[in-house]
Amino acid sequence: MMENINKIAEVIKNHDDFLIASHENPDGDAIGSMAALGYILKVMGKRFTLFNDSEIPDKFKWFTMPGPVLREYQPGRHSWIIVLDCGNFQRSGKKLSQNAAEPIINIDHHRGNPEFGEINWVDISFSSVGEMIAELADHLNIKINLPMAESIYLALVSDTGFFSFGNTSARVHDLSARLIRDGVNPDLINSKILNQWTIERIHLHGMAMQKALLHLDGLVGIISVSRKMLHETGAVLDDCEGLVNAVRNIKGVQVAISLREDEQNKIKYSLRSTGDTNVQLIAAELDGGGHKNASGGIIQGDMIKARERIMDVVTRHLKA
Repeated sequence: MMENINKIAEVIKNHDDFLIASHENPDGDAIGSMAALGYILKVMGKRFTLFNDSEIPDKFKWFTMPGPVLREYQPGRHSWIIVLDCGNFQRSGKKLSQNAAEPIINIDHHRGNPEFGEINWVDISFSSVGEMIAELADHLNIKINLPMAESIYLALVSDTGFFSFGNTSARVHDLSARLIRDGVNPDLINSKILNQWTIERIHLHGMAMQKALLHLDGLVGIISVSRKMLHETGAVLDDCEGLVNAVRNIKGVQVAISLREDEQNKIKYSLRSTGDTNVQLIAAELDGGGHKNASGGIIQGDMIKARERIMDVVTRHLKA
């Protein structure tokens, strides 16, 4: 780790005008780590541009970024591209992954990252990329100010499930305590993160939960959302977030699965587990990725075929 973080620190110190990017449809870790790195560069007097290939989700519109998040990329304009929280370069979106003209720094914590950058700091022991950015700030001798602290906290709670997932380590709690000492108000930020539900989302979750199913004597729980359900409730795709965790809460469930019909014959799946059950291995067989207890991907086909395919892989892994 030290060799790669040293290289990144030297690049940041000796160059200027960086493009900071994260994955499409950014979550709290992607947004928080982008913001934290931007604030670090701002303190250092460096020029930077924030980039994402998709809109910032409405549920994060309350969060203050260190600059506008652009959706257009001009090849060759920057000295380096810093890619955050992308398990592979394609996750950054077509505009960047197909046209990148600058050298790349790849900072990530996903298992299976192919190390696509000129400099790669990939460490699965970190709970989030936000935690890695805090480490980078210390390495650069940058004092974490309140905007940085709030950005890192957003990343931290997003990827640890508010400190409930298996990646919640003593180091995570130490960092969280430090961020609170730096001025973060958990009550204020947590309410902004969590209290974003619409009545349409409530209706969708109610409809979906009524149709949840158990398999393999209750070891596997599945919940599905079709385009028809979205239409009937007036909900949007983002409103499906959290359904897989609701299934994981069922007593006895080892693997929770949510299936979401994004388009005709395109099913987004999410996998969750607790303890030693490694859903990253299951996702890998389905051309997906992620972490030991939280993974996902896309299956081409209708809902029935997607359910059959994923259950075949999950059954084989649990029986093994």
